[in-house]
Amino acid sequence: MPVAASAIYFLNLRGDVLINRLYRDDVGGNMVDAFRMHIMQTKELGTCPVRQIGGCSFLYMRISNVYIVIVVSSNANVACAFKFVVEAVNLFKSYFGGQFDEDAIRNNFVLIYELLDEIMDFGYPQNLSPEILKLYITQEGVRSPFSSKPADKPVPNATLQVTGAVGWRREGLMYKKNEVFLDIVESVNLLMSSKGSVLRCDVTGKILMKCFLSGMPDLKLGLNDKIGLEKESQLKARPAKSGKTIELDDVTFHQCVNLTRFNSEKTVSFVPPDGEFELMKYRITEGVNLPFRVLPTIKELGRTRMEVNVKVKSVFGAKMFALGVVIKIPVPKQTAKTSFQVTSGRAKYNPSIDSLVWKIRKFPGQTESTLSAEVELISTMGEKKSSTRPPIQMEFQVPMFTASGLRVRFLKVWEKSGYNTVEWVRYITKAGSYEVRC
Repeated sequence: MPVAASAIYFLNLRGDVLINRLYRDDVGGNMVDAFRMHIMQTKELGTCPVRQIGGCSFLYMRISNVYIVIVVSSNANVACAFKFVVEAVNLFKSYFGGQFDEDAIRNNFVLIYELLDEIMDFGYPQNLSPEILKLYITQEGVRSPFSSKPADKPVPNATLQVTGAVGWRREGLMYKKNEVFLDIVESVNLLMSSKGSVLRCDVTGKILMKCFLSGMPDLKLGLNDKIGLEKESQLKARPAKSGKTIELDDVTFHQCVNLTRFNSEKTVSFVPPDGEFELMKYRITEGVNLPFRVLPTIKELGRTRMEVNVKVKSVFGAKMFALGVVIKIPVPKQTAKTSFQVTSGRAKYNPSIDSLVWKIRKFPGQTESTLSAEVELISTMGEKKSSTRPPIQMEFQVPMFTASGLRVRFLKVWEKSGYNTVEWVRYITKAGSYEVRC
């Protein structure tokens, strides 16, 4: 694995070194001078965050009034380096009360050096979790007087937490009411031709959870994914139940998920962190249920007039509805005047984006709405050029609907005290890049 950093520097906007740490001996201590001369003084900071000077690579990022510069001489893992910087800044903010700037660095030299020694070893990133590091680096940072974030409470049983497998949850949590909130949030990406054929379509989704559970619970989540249902039927030696199954692609999990159990049983088992976190991400490319169909018809009536007709059909269930529906229909830049007729919602011409903007506050399922517009154009002396029109863009949000068809079959909670829990499940589908050519 390529290293992420040979050295790291924290500079202010003048180029003064606030703090630095050398992790490997393949770069000199004066490498920051090359960064000042060749990048800062030449005003090329905004062009590219990765530069090569001599035999070294400089990877830099500006956070507030501080430049964080990573120097590496060998083939570097650039993505890992930038991820390290982002996570390190979040770690510093957790110690400094949410602030990270030049003053916070000057007030916390000793603490920053201690953290830099822990979070990277010989150029390779280590554990950057604030919850873990605060268990054995208990020194509190000097907080800004403008910080409104309260100090974190000390975590008990530090030795158990550091050496145990569950580093994202502390023991001793108690709630009067034990609740679990689960949201499945999906974004639909679509490119459709003007004739209604789908050119490109996929769904990206994530499962968000918010847990308020006492003790150290063990959760098990069952979905209607094809692999999980087939594995369950094999373990129980009986045929799988009929119903729609989906194939999940590109699945990534939170670190709390037991991957060994997932590989063997295809079930999502985990001890959840306390509060809100993202359990998993996924992508769907087959069997997508499109929530809307858009049928545009645009006619050019001579050189100075256009007739625009757009029909939008909602394909989801009649008992559901979409919120915040916005349809943006592009028109030529030389548009002078527009007139509209809509069956629902409101429409207007927005010259800043050269589009007719049609907004519908609430769109019931299994219904359709139409827009008819006449567009008058300014006559130009130049020759008429045939150009491809930009696609129609759509925004929406449909509660209790999933374009992928993903459903939660069960959510079980086990805890040694045997308390009762309340589970809440919600589905939301919204538009990603939802475009229709016209």
